[in-house]
Amino acid sequence: MKLGADRKKVLILGALAVVAAYFLYSNVFSSPSGTSARPHAARPSTSDAGAAASSTSQTAAPVTRKTASRSAHEFRPSLTAPKGIETSTIDPKLRLDLLAKVQAVELAPAERNIFQFGAAPMPAPVKDPGKIIPKTPAQIAQEAAQQAAAAGPPQPPPPPPITLKYYGYTAQRGDSQKRAFFLDGEDIFVAAEGEMVKRRYKIVRIGLSSAVVEDTQFNNTQTLPLTPEESAG
Repeated sequence: MKLGADRKKVLILGALAVVAAYFLYSNVFSSPSGTSARPHAARPSTSDAGAAASSTSQTAAPVTRKTASRSAHEFRPSLTAPKGIETSTIDPKLRLDLLAKVQAVELAPAERNIFQFGAAPMPAPVKDPGKIIPKTPAQIAQEAAQQAAAAGPPQPPPPPPITLKYYGYTAQRGDSQKRAFFLDGEDIFVAAEGEMVKRRYKIVRIGLSSAVVEDTQFNNTQTLPLTPEESAG
């Protein structure tokens, strides 16, 4: 009976050694940084051997998932080109000639050169227009006189129109002289060529469709068209 009890203790100690070795491997050798804290396992008694053996499967599973989650987020660059890009057509050389052309382009004012570091040039300051001095009445009158002199003398107003209306004429048989009828408002005048009407208008010529009348006061001659008697009234 004593040998059986010792053999049972040896088996329990062997199982504990296997569990301790597994914890050591999972937390030290399998960790990415290798700095994980080692668990301090208390020495179990003979009555806790079954509980320690059953906790082996419950403790090992979370450690495995934690290690898998760390490795999934690690950056692993790919050395292969993306699909659809032909690497044989890419020229890796630096085109210094194209870079020189871009640098030789002249920039407009107030623009920044992308090949030079520093702040953009400040725009030129706006000149002060200075103090505005109002003009005096004498200066205004002088400028008006200069403008009037440059425009020349004022033109005389046009002569007023003749108010007479010519609405017909008459001629006697055997008499070559014609007598015309003129209407001024409600007044009717009959005059021959060369005669005066209202001591102002001289009848120059009497025609079939018009009469030429001279305004002696303004020295102005106008042609009066023939107006029907109904329109003249």
